[in-house]
Amino acid sequence: MVMAGLTLITAIALPLLANARSRQRQAQCTGNLQRITGAVLTFAEDNGRLPETESGARRPLWWFYKEQVKGNLDLRSPSSPADKVFGCPSDRGYEEAKPFRLSAKSDYTSYVFNGVNLPGFPNIAGRTVASINEPVRTLLVMEWPAHAPLSWHRSRTGAKNEPFYNDAENVVGFVDGHVDFIPIYYDGMNAADTRDPIPGYKYKYSGD
Repeated sequence: MVMAGLTLITAIALPLLANARSRQRQAQCTGNLQRITGAVLTFAEDNGRLPETESGARRPLWWFYKEQVKGNLDLRSPSSPADKVFGCPSDRGYEEAKPFRLSAKSDYTSYVFNGVNLPGFPNIAGRTVASINEPVRTLLVMEWPAHAPLSWHRSRTGAKNEPFYNDAENVVGFVDGHVDFIPIYYDGMNAADTRDPIPGYKYKYSGD
């Protein structure tokens, strides 16, 4: 009888503890992204425009924007996993067998800038903040899976990075400075960051 009671208590307690840890990780990601959003906007205020690819640089801006803004977070040393504000604890990476926050290829950050400046991709790289229409809806920085879309929170694929699915929820920061946890649109064929969503969603990638 006692053992049955303990088993029941354990069965109830474990999911509650797991949910509490998940909420705590999401809260940390939200707090991190709030600070990074502020750092990017401070960079834009100081430099007249948002981060853009530096002359001669071949590194992807959506990751290496970090090098331009991290000083606004009092990070002066070479980027590393020690840059905790840039690491989401739920980050599970993608192609490499480790989280983005532990990888030099992603400049040791879980969060990407809305600066995928590849042909045909909507983005706001190098724009002035004043030139962006609807800053309350325009993405500034976000968790990487908002580009897929996948999710690191309430994931429908568990710990797997496939398949992409519609309405995957992500923590994102906007040009007006606010941070939210929102669903990301997926049309079933194209990665989310290749186009703005259909009407009814709270965000867009383009600044037009």
